[in-house]
Amino acid sequence: MEISQLRTLIHVAELGSLSKASDRLHIAQPALSRQIRLLEEELGVRLFDRHGRGMIVTDQGQDVLRHALRVMGELEEIRASVAEGDAPLRGHVSIGMPPTAADILTEPLVAAFREAHPEATLRIVSAYSGYLLDWMHRGEIDAAILYDPKSARTLRVQPLLEEVLFLIGPPGTGLSLDVPVDFGDLEGERLLLPSAGHGLRAILDKCADERGFSLHVPVEADSYSTLKTLVRGGHGSTILPKAPIHRDIALGQLCAAPLVNPVPMRRLIMSYPTDRPVPRLARFAGQTIASNIVGMVEQGVWPGKLPPDEPKPEGGGPKTRVSRSSNV
Repeated sequence: MEISQLRTLIHVAELGSLSKASDRLHIAQPALSRQIRLLEEELGVRLFDRHGRGMIVTDQGQDVLRHALRVMGELEEIRASVAEGDAPLRGHVSIGMPPTAADILTEPLVAAFREAHPEATLRIVSAYSGYLLDWMHRGEIDAAILYDPKSARTLRVQPLLEEVLFLIGPPGTGLSLDVPVDFGDLEGERLLLPSAGHGLRAILDKCADERGFSLHVPVEADSYSTLKTLVRGGHGSTILPKAPIHRDIALGQLCAAPLVNPVPMRRLIMSYPTDRPVPRLARFAGQTIASNIVGMVEQGVWPGKLPPDEPKPEGGGPKTRVSRSSNV
């Protein structure tokens, strides 16, 4: 098994075509086809299903691909370890984010990679925390932002923020960022929220339980964009963080008010798996995300409580602790 074969596997899998991979790698198509064939013969499995429109990775090929990406990442770490500390990095990194975080953090993260590491390839995966945690442990992503994890698996974690949740309504409902709404006033209100079992819904149900009532939720939607659309259409109110909708508020498309007694909050962390080294590109992504969150909190875009400064553990890596996943 040769590194060139693994590199070919990665590019053909990404592009779905030998001809496209040939153009990218500047290697003749027959040579790439031979590398794939030799790799399949050595492993004794079919890595791709071939058809007239291209090549699709098989299930066994997906398993091999995950290991190939990890091997190439380790090779890049070797190169980076002897390079100058501020030298641009190459390679591939996959970062997972929940939808509400991805909506506001994707653009500054891409901009930072473009400036600092223009030859690196960044993949951003948007999904709920439960999926992201599973994909991270399976090696499909290198790091992830998670909301209030509650899984018994051990993670390297970096606290990012305790974000405050706001009552969000359509224009003209009288909600104001300067006038808090008592959580008890939500009794009987028509709310549009994620389904039961969703992490955000669990937080809100707990707040309502503390006040002695149950939330009235005639429509459930787990899609953040769907909730926004329904609220804008006047079908009810929802409860979300302010950060991903601050532009909607500024444009008058939505209005918001803080909630008190109690104040619903959820914890946001940057997480890394413990079963493999954290790539330098993943660490850079985590540092960039943390820095951007600090800036948005200071600007009032992302209301919440920043974690206290903690001394880094010996070795400079993220702190390791047991965390739990939630579907947020």
